[in-house]
Amino acid sequence: MTDKSNQPLFSDFPPVSTQEWMDKITADLKGADFEKRLVWKTNEGFSVRPFYREENMEKLGHLDSLPGEFPYVRGTKLSNNWLVRQNIEVSDLASANNKAKELLTKGVNSLGFLFEDAALVEADTIKSLLKGINTADVEINFSTKHCFKKLAAAVVGAFESMGGELSKVKGSIDFDPLGKLVVKGKVCKSVDEVLGKVAEVVKNGKAFSQFQWVNVNGKNFGNAGSTIVQELAFSLSAGNEYLSKLIEKGISVDDAARNIRFTLSIGSGYFMEIAKLRAGRLLWASIVDAYKPASRESARMNVNCETSQFNKTIYDPYVNMLRTQTEAMSATLGGCNSLLVQPFDSVFRKPDEFSERIARNQQLLLKEESYFANITDPGAGSYYIESLTDSIAKEGWSLFVELEKKGGFAKAVQEGYIQALVKESAAQKTKAVAGRKEILLGTNQYPNGLETMASSIDAAVVNAGVKEASDIETITPLRAAEEFEALRLATEKAAKRPKVFMLTYGNLAMRLARSQFSGNFFGCAGYEIIDNLGFDNVEEGVEAALNAKADIVVLCSSDDEYLDAAPIALKALKGRALLVVAGAPASMDDLKAQGIEHFIHVRSNVLEVLQGFNKAQNIK
Repeated sequence: MTDKSNQPLFSDFPPVSTQEWMDKITADLKGADFEKRLVWKTNEGFSVRPFYREENMEKLGHLDSLPGEFPYVRGTKLSNNWLVRQNIEVSDLASANNKAKELLTKGVNSLGFLFEDAALVEADTIKSLLKGINTADVEINFSTKHCFKKLAAAVVGAFESMGGELSKVKGSIDFDPLGKLVVKGKVCKSVDEVLGKVAEVVKNGKAFSQFQWVNVNGKNFGNAGSTIVQELAFSLSAGNEYLSKLIEKGISVDDAARNIRFTLSIGSGYFMEIAKLRAGRLLWASIVDAYKPASRESARMNVNCETSQFNKTIYDPYVNMLRTQTEAMSATLGGCNSLLVQPFDSVFRKPDEFSERIARNQQLLLKEESYFANITDPGAGSYYIESLTDSIAKEGWSLFVELEKKGGFAKAVQEGYIQALVKESAAQKTKAVAGRKEILLGTNQYPNGLETMASSIDAAVVNAGVKEASDIETITPLRAAEEFEALRLATEKAAKRPKVFMLTYGNLAMRLARSQFSGNFFGCAGYEIIDNLGFDNVEEGVEAALNAKADIVVLCSSDDEYLDAAPIALKALKGRALLVVAGAPASMDDLKAQGIEHFIHVRSNVLEVLQGFNKAQNIK
């Protein structure tokens, strides 16, 4: 018997050409258009093919580098050991310090201190927060809603008075006046003056060689509904504006680039988000390299990732854990430097110990049990991921160049150009959710009809992003589920919960399929669903519906049976309940002519239809 243990894998199988694959696909499509049926048109402006081969890699120019090598597509470091971050709101210094020390025993190695009260922003306060913490072993990050220059001075003063080597302090402050401009619509002084303050902060912190004093909050765009390409291009444009201003103020290219950090959101596009981080590093390296730094290592992009808020839901909130888990996988496989997983309940209440622990452990699971930290850039060489990286980089660079032609990030914001693009993207995404082209499990599909959430919501958390007066148009964080949630919350608070009765009749397969569809449909508004196995005739079903005190009766049958059955149901109801036909039968126009108004089907805009039913039921 021949030993084949050292023979080339699959040597017994002949190679298959791309044309052979295409011939097979064309035959299987039976005349259908390949481009329309199998090529995915992304929101980002490019097409994704159903399969990729080695030949698709031939023109890609970023494949020769290794991890830790310019242009850093494959990562800025030799390992994939990212930092696990958790934020702490600072109100009481002792409790914040105790919580910080406790977190460091639970796998966290990146702390974020968030100051709500500007009066607490002092050097002595920061020293109190860091008491008992070995700052050489942990990344320390600070944020405040006001007084960023004061915060920077306090950080410098605190660490100088604490002693130790300032060059070993790792961390950042969330100083992003350009980000504030696009979110708040105003800054304290002119943009040029504020950018001058940024240069002062960087100069004062020069001794902190591992600390970033500028943070580009690209997450603002992602959380407002931008595309992946937009988030990346806008972030790079803002970063470039900071970079050029710092250089203009006498700071070297290397020092300026080293002081800029990016915080990006990570959404549900699993492979797209991996590719976004890879493309981002490639483009930022190109931007920094154009300024001719003394060392190309200065072109490394420092990226902190946060799981997105855009796709998180109030109803069926435990599904948020699944969403953040795949997002955490994208961020870490994409090579982020640090990651903050938002607790599953953070969109509707203040997270508790349980939800924070789960969020931490989601990262630790990937790091310690799935060994994601042990393999650098596992997506390298994947025809699909490499092609996505190239497409995102090209589209991102094109939009970046467009912004530069408009005079840069600040001018594009002042003209409303960036805001308009984000809002257009958000409108397209929310429309897709409204029509179920994009699924939010538990919200616009397969809702839990027994679930109530009104009593679990903290209004202060939900309304935290209330829009303030501004000088220019702004972007606003939003969630795709908000309007569906408003429907269900209105139903919960209504004096009477509408009852939807499934009048199942006729064809067994069709009535079962359509009753299930209809139950899911009306369940998205929180209505009570009354399903049935079937009735021998329509009149019997109507009588049962009226006995159940139904507000809405959904006729579930086959298209052929609707022409006779629907008019009978309408006549028997005599206006005592609304009649809905499940489906879009060819006889729809004839049925409408007989007074039947309501039809639900896969092409319905679920949100708009349910808003209409809420109005008909006097639910506000």
